[in-house]
Amino acid sequence: MKRWSGRRIAAIAAVVALLVLPHVVYPIFLMKLLCFALFACAFNLLIGYAGLLSFGHAMFFGTAGYATAHAARVWGLTPELSIAFGVVVAATLGLVVGRLAIRLAGIYFAMITLSFAQMIYFFCEQAPFTGGENAIQGVPRGQLFGVISLADNFTLYYFVLAVCLGGFAVAYRAIHSPFGEVLAAIRENEPRAVSLGYHTDHHKLIAFVLSAALTGLAGGTKALVFQVASLTDVHWNMSGEVVLMTLVGGMGTVLGPVVGAILVVGSEDLFTSLGPWIAVIQGFFFVLCVLLFRRGIVGWLEHRLGRRV
Repeated sequence: MKRWSGRRIAAIAAVVALLVLPHVVYPIFLMKLLCFALFACAFNLLIGYAGLLSFGHAMFFGTAGYATAHAARVWGLTPELSIAFGVVVAATLGLVVGRLAIRLAGIYFAMITLSFAQMIYFFCEQAPFTGGENAIQGVPRGQLFGVISLADNFTLYYFVLAVCLGGFAVAYRAIHSPFGEVLAAIRENEPRAVSLGYHTDHHKLIAFVLSAALTGLAGGTKALVFQVASLTDVHWNMSGEVVLMTLVGGMGTVLGPVVGAILVVGSEDLFTSLGPWIAVIQGFFFVLCVLLFRRGIVGWLEHRLGRRV
């Protein structure tokens, strides 16, 4: 009971801090952190709890960004409907890719997701409605529910915070549910889960689609924040970044992806003046974390404290 109370107090304190932070830290940077933290949490749902390593998650992130930008700029939809459209597109793509990919395991699963991601990348590069190298620029933030203008960064921040907290809540509920327990069983010993009567491919497909949808939520929200949808978000480098965030923070932990996103995005912002050398610094940091914190930073803390944090 005390542990539950402590967690509840910590959660309330974190929400209060997030409400106050935009008055101290640049709101655009905070919104970028929130979007990538949700992206990492969505990816962690797949690799940390279902045991499926995807090298192509950027296809859902970038595709949702394009769909959201197109809906807002060309169709004139409101922000919430534009993001919802992006989520539907990402979830649909996840269903198609998942049906073909989940029959494979290990490196074969990783390679087929990477192959699909490259196909989506070249499609986005050539398709006329994506703008190609020019991207979709000038995406309007619009008015929430047709009433509240999101032109102001502070107003937009609280909208993004609500969206991302909602995404975190969905991921948390999925993890701490009977469905999440089945995913953990599949990850630990799939043949045993099959012998217990579980349709493992069905559960893995649901996890894949849910992860794709939450990734789409992050990608669509990011497109509205920066008012642009570009090839960067669908490039394989983006898939590599989310893997880095998850492994550094702690795969299979609740807070690990959030910590990893803060460290990776924060380091990019801190060392932005170094240009290409940022990749070298990130690589060195990743090697250091692998050597010192093999469970990730949060995973290491949980091991040392003997309980989940």
